[in-house]
Amino acid sequence: MAYQDLSDFIKKLEESGQLKRIKTEVSAELEIAEITDRVSKAYGPALLFENVKGYSIPVLINAFGSYERMAMALNVKNVDEIAKEIESLVKPELPSSFIDKIKFLPQLLMTFSKFPPKTIKHAPCQEVIFETEPSLSEIPIIKCWPGDGGRFITLPLVFTRNLKTGNRNVGMYRMHVYDDRTTGMHWHIHHDGARHYRDYQRENKRMPVAVALGCDPAITYAATAPVPPEVDEMVFAGFLRKKNVEMVACKTIEMEAPADAEIVLEGYVDPKESRIEGPFGDHTGYYSLADYYPVFHITCITQRREPIYPTTIVGKSPMEDCYMGKATERLFLPLLKLMIPEIVDMNLPLFGVFHNFAFISIDKRYPFQAKKVMHGIWGIGQMMFTKIIVVVDKDINVQNVDEVLWRVGNNVDPRRDITFVDGPLDALEHASTLPKIGSKMGIDATKKWSEEGFTREWPDDIKMSPEIIDRVNKKWKTYGI
Repeated sequence: MAYQDLSDFIKKLEESGQLKRIKTEVSAELEIAEITDRVSKAYGPALLFENVKGYSIPVLINAFGSYERMAMALNVKNVDEIAKEIESLVKPELPSSFIDKIKFLPQLLMTFSKFPPKTIKHAPCQEVIFETEPSLSEIPIIKCWPGDGGRFITLPLVFTRNLKTGNRNVGMYRMHVYDDRTTGMHWHIHHDGARHYRDYQRENKRMPVAVALGCDPAITYAATAPVPPEVDEMVFAGFLRKKNVEMVACKTIEMEAPADAEIVLEGYVDPKESRIEGPFGDHTGYYSLADYYPVFHITCITQRREPIYPTTIVGKSPMEDCYMGKATERLFLPLLKLMIPEIVDMNLPLFGVFHNFAFISIDKRYPFQAKKVMHGIWGIGQMMFTKIIVVVDKDINVQNVDEVLWRVGNNVDPRRDITFVDGPLDALEHASTLPKIGSKMGIDATKKWSEEGFTREWPDDIKMSPEIIDRVNKKWKTYGI
C-alpha cells in the first residue's frame, strides 16, 4: 500500500528502527548539517529534529539515506523489484529500429501507470493558508555549509508547465533563500524547468511555479527521476506507488500541487529578473560557484496544521542523495537496455557522484562494439554528462569496483583503447576549462579481438577445472579449514 503522506512514512521508519528523534535543541544554522553529515558517514538512521531553535516545525533529514530506506520509500524490499517490473513492460513490445525506440520511450512511460494523477477539491496541504503576507520565516530552512551563500531549500518538488502544450514537469532544484518571499531557482540550462522558463522568456510572460515540500516519498523521488521531456513525473509516481497521486489546485496560480504535501509555496518567476545564486556546498565535495539564476517570488504559502519540513544536505559520499541516485541507476537500466540492447549491467559508483564515472558491461559480438556503446551512452538524456565511461565484457561484475579496475589495468593499451570526445558537461563540473562544456573519456577494457587489429594471442583467464571445484565442494568440511 502507498503511504498516505510523509508522516505515514516516518511512522514506518520508526517502527523498523530506521529513525531517531532528536529532542535536544539544535540550530538550523550549520548544526543540523554537521550532525547529519556525521550520521550519514556512519551509515546511521533518518533523523527527526523536534526542537529546532526559533521554530515550531520539526525537520526530517536523511530519510532516504540507506539502501534499505530507499527501498522502504518506494514500498518494496529491494528497488530491483521495480526494475524487473519495468523490464517486463519493455520486453513484450521491444521495437527494432532506433527511431522506433526513441518514439517508444514516452509512450512506455505514459503507460507505466494505471493510476494517473487526479484532482481533488480539498487537501491536507491547504489546511492553513497564508496569502496576504506569506513568509518563509516560519520554516526551519537550514544552512548546510559555512561557505554557502545562505540558507537553501534542498528537497523541493518544483512544478512548472510547458507554455505551449500545458504539459507538467516536476524537478528538484535547490532554492537559495534571499528573504522571506524570494528565492533563487537553480535551473541548469539542460533541465526541463529551464526549458520551460526560456519559453516564457521569449513570450515575456511571468512563469507560474509551485513548490511542494514533504510528500509521500515515492512522489518526492519521482521529481528526481530522469524521465523523458514532456512525460509527467506524477504519472511515474503513480506507477511507483500503485495509487493515483492526488493533486489540488493552487490558490493564487494556475498550477496543481500534491494534496498530501506538508507545505506548498506558490509563486512566479519573472523572465526579466535574475540574481546571484550560491555558492553552495555540493555533492561533488566542492562548493559550486555563485552565478546568475532566475528569481522565485512567493505569492502564497499553504500547509498542514502541524507540518514537518523535509530537507537534505549533500557533500562527499556517502550522503542521502547517493541512495536516490542508485535507485535511479537500477530503475532506468531497463530503459537504457532498450536503447542499447548489448548492455548487460551498469554501475554508477558513489565516488563518481553519478556523472563522473559509469562502469558498463556488454555482450560483445563484433569489433569496436565497446566504442559504439560509449557514444550511444553519451547520446542519451542526462547520460551525456558522463565524464568517464569504462566498458568491460559481460562476465565482469561491474558492481565490484576492484574487478573493473583490474580489467582496466590488464586489458587496456592507453593509446589504442582510450577515446576522447568533446561535449556538454554537468553544470557542477568544475575541472573543465569552460563551464558546462569539455572533454569526456571512454575506456575499452574488453578483451581485444584480431578483427580489432590485435595481432597477438589474448591469454586465457586463470580458472580451476570444474571437476576439481566440485570435488573440493563435496569434501570441504573434511579439510577442517
